[in-house]
Amino acid sequence: MYTQPNAPDPVNRRLMTVGLVAAGLMLLWKMWPVVESLLAPNQAPIRTVVARGDLAADEKNTIELFERTKDSVVYITTAALVRDAWTRDVFSVPKGSGSGFIWDEAGHVVTNFHVIAGANEAIVKLADGRDYRAGLVGASQVHDIAVLKIGVGFKRPPPVPIGTSHDLKVGQKVFAIGNPFGLDWTLTTGIVSALDRTLGGNNGPAVEHLIQTDAAINPGNSGGPLLDSAGRLIGINTAIYSPSGASAGIGFAVPVDTVMRVVPELIKNGQYIRPALGIELDQQLNERLVTMLGTGGVAILRVQPGSAAEKAGLIGASVSRLGITPGDIIVALDGKTVDSISRLLSLLDDRQVGDVVRLKVLRNGNPLEVTVTLQPGN
Repeated sequence: MYTQPNAPDPVNRRLMTVGLVAAGLMLLWKMWPVVESLLAPNQAPIRTVVARGDLAADEKNTIELFERTKDSVVYITTAALVRDAWTRDVFSVPKGSGSGFIWDEAGHVVTNFHVIAGANEAIVKLADGRDYRAGLVGASQVHDIAVLKIGVGFKRPPPVPIGTSHDLKVGQKVFAIGNPFGLDWTLTTGIVSALDRTLGGNNGPAVEHLIQTDAAINPGNSGGPLLDSAGRLIGINTAIYSPSGASAGIGFAVPVDTVMRVVPELIKNGQYIRPALGIELDQQLNERLVTMLGTGGVAILRVQPGSAAEKAGLIGASVSRLGITPGDIIVALDGKTVDSISRLLSLLDDRQVGDVVRLKVLRNGNPLEVTVTLQPGN
């Protein structure tokens, strides 16, 4: 006898219905992006540009400063001559690059000494794309300054306006223009972070009186101008302090007051003649002598015959069978403390040949003041 199967009870029917609805909704959710793309119009609606409004005053000033100055900034590439060890042929290979700026209407270009150091040729590229082979006019390693010259026959770029650095204040705005990593004519901004810094001294002479800034300075910025908010030159970007070689917020610039003292001498004489006293010094012996005497200052080892120091009556150290007998110890110059040889040279470098300076010296432990007329140094 045939028996009809039992029909699903209402509870099971409801569960099945709910499951089917849930599966359908899940499928629809998965497929919705496809459905939406099919239903969407073929063309996107045109967006309305929102009016920006006027630029802020400081933005306008920065833009104007860059546009006014960029033509005065140049890009410098250098090359060195090398000789093939097998063929003995001499050929030119790229050495490095940096920045510089137009100094005057005669085509003089100022940059860092380390930008052109060891190079046999340099090419100066102007902002308008013109290239010129440059000649070296003069350089001062101790100031990290070099002067090149290019022959610009027409459309000469304007020189960078000159400012001052002795009146700089920590916190004031600065602007650096250069070619970091070979990226043409880049502007970075920041502030004066500190003043009167000293840099180097291990592999070469220490550079004194540097301006410290947090404006981004990277490889390729060297030799470019550091400007104040008026667009005046206040320094030459010279170095960064960074283990990685990239900007870490600590950059340095040679102050323009130093530039104004050194560059005219380089253009006129091809070298910078430092003011000098006419004495001989030695770092290691100086440290031994002042330590032995328990005092600071700079010990004069020898007074050069016929020098300004000899005329002023300064006395050098003497050597006998008993050892070295100290002479005069310089402890101040024009009222400023002298605690190292580099400090003495830095203070002298702020003067000019022919200036009269007052030295405070210790002679046999007794203070004494001596006036010296500065002479040309070596």
